[in-house]
Amino acid sequence: MDVVDLVAAGEDFVRNPFPHFAALRERGPVHRAHLPGGYHAWLVVGHQEARAALADPRLVKAFPNEPGEPEREPAVPHLLNTDPPDHTRLRGLVAREFTPGRVAALAPRVQEIADRLLDEMLAAPDRRADLVSAFSFPLPVTVICELIGVPNLDRDRFRDWSRALTAARPEEMPKVKAAMTEYVDGLATAKREEPGDDLLSALLHTTETDGDRLSRAEVVGMVWLLLVAGHETTVGLISNGVLALLGHPNQLAALRADWSLLDGAVEEVLRYDAPVMAPAVRFAAEPVEIGGTVIPRRDLVLPVIAEAGRDPARFLDPDRFDIRREPRGHLAFGHGIHYCLGAPLARLEGRVALRALLERAPGLALDSDPAALSWQPGMLTRGPLRLPIRW
Repeated sequence: MDVVDLVAAGEDFVRNPFPHFAALRERGPVHRAHLPGGYHAWLVVGHQEARAALADPRLVKAFPNEPGEPEREPAVPHLLNTDPPDHTRLRGLVAREFTPGRVAALAPRVQEIADRLLDEMLAAPDRRADLVSAFSFPLPVTVICELIGVPNLDRDRFRDWSRALTAARPEEMPKVKAAMTEYVDGLATAKREEPGDDLLSALLHTTETDGDRLSRAEVVGMVWLLLVAGHETTVGLISNGVLALLGHPNQLAALRADWSLLDGAVEEVLRYDAPVMAPAVRFAAEPVEIGGTVIPRRDLVLPVIAEAGRDPARFLDPDRFDIRREPRGHLAFGHGIHYCLGAPLARLEGRVALRALLERAPGLALDSDPAALSWQPGMLTRGPLRLPIRW
């Protein structure tokens, strides 16, 4: 099978990968590809095929060992790099505390944070700002830090770590990992001695009273996952949502005229321009046949969940942005045992952010040529690095 070179497509692919994925889908569901970042993987495109791959137990998170090889354990174990039974145990512990009730109770605080950030942004004398740095990024990072229980004075450090982790600069990873590990160790020790009304305190207390104590590495992994996965999806959701609405004035006008369309608008953004292109990596635990192609054991497999939302076999006229459409069935938060636990929080933040911004920024408009926007590189997250706006 020929290797599809998406690196050669350059910025054209980074800005708008959907025509490239559509061309692949026309040729079949599985393709060996050279991807931004310099690595190779098997891409699975098409809604039905990607959904099946996400739930396929033969596609595992831990790199399969050969006979006689020592067992490899992730240095920072968390929900996105473990398989059952470890994944089942960790997910059960987190899900017990990360409940719908806890998320729903955050709504007033999310609104307060959004209003404060907009107070600061809208005070700009020239009525211009970069939405990402002023609003899309600080909102979910502040929320997740409060949820975890990170003290106010330490939140700038968490923001810096998060930027470094999501920028995918390999040379920075060891330093960031060491700093985060040292900090989270100290934070967990403090929460054990003096618990607060936060998720980390509750999780540590629950595991200790049940006799299933999180290891040091698991605490670090859990906080790591909450920090990155707990906000990065929402950064893209807000930015991609604003960009889509500004690019479709009739849809923007319809939403401003009828806020009952807000939930549907959030779901349509997730379908139309999902903030995650492909979920965390999977490996073939054995030779796996998908769509007539056999993927060799230990090869990297990426179901392209962003492309699945543009599959005409699942969604009518999928390249049309329509906040009144019935978008159920998109895969923006994954599928199967690794379905995103933070989906309710991301949806809550997306609803609050879009409504607050659109209500408080009359005449909101893009302050840049859309073709000039720079986008997140790679195959993980999708969203503009900056989004210049005016009002």
